[in-house]
Amino acid sequence: MEKWIDLAIEKGSEYGLKLIAALAIWIIGKFVIKKVIKLFKSLLKKNKNVDDTLSKFLSNFISTLLFVGLIITILGTLGIDTASFAVILGSAGLAVGLALQGSLSNFAGGVLIMLFKPFKVGDLIEADGQLGVVNEIQIFTTKLSSPENKEIILPNGALSNGVIVNYSQLGQLRVDLTIGVAYEADIKATKEALMRAMTSQEKVLKTPAPTVNVSELADSSVNYAVRPWATPENYWDVYFQTVENCKVELDKAGIEIPFPMQVQINK
Repeated sequence: MEKWIDLAIEKGSEYGLKLIAALAIWIIGKFVIKKVIKLFKSLLKKNKNVDDTLSKFLSNFISTLLFVGLIITILGTLGIDTASFAVILGSAGLAVGLALQGSLSNFAGGVLIMLFKPFKVGDLIEADGQLGVVNEIQIFTTKLSSPENKEIILPNGALSNGVIVNYSQLGQLRVDLTIGVAYEADIKATKEALMRAMTSQEKVLKTPAPTVNVSELADSSVNYAVRPWATPENYWDVYFQTVENCKVELDKAGIEIPFPMQVQINK
């Protein structure tokens, strides 16, 4: 009995000290991790290129890694073999990484988009064969709203590796139209009529100024390049109104718009 009591006291003292040490490491570790995350968040907040969503995700990710490291340290302090635990954790991480390869690619793409900001919420972009206004930028996907008011969800992996056309970045868009008139029409009168079709609109920008130029001598018409400028949000309004105004102004000026004709010859 005395032998067992001595053994119990010895083991109790040994593991008691380890428990106290583990508890101390846990308390101090939590305090240090909290301070590190707070400092990390403040540094990210000062960087204007880092999005709030990315900042929160990175903070949570680093916090999770630090807590995993803290738990492994505590297990080692208690005398538990952490080598095998680390191997299992590494193997599990590799398996998860292979299984979620596409998701990890999208995650990396989301980080790059939020960091370098090729576009922002509200921009009109064309990417991966889709055109729409950016509604939301998430870690794994980006949501667009198409001109037909359809929601388009693009994976960030493909988005960050492809060509992105940002129509809103520069704040001005040129509307490209080609208007054909008959060869008999006077060039000066035609240019004046087409210019009136653009300058009569409030949504057409004064700077850069709209232009009209002869672009092609086609088979049955003289084609004019009609080029008004508009803000991204007014692009389609200017496009459709200019087409309508061109027809009205050409009719007023008595200028013919040629159209295909078929001649039937009876033998």
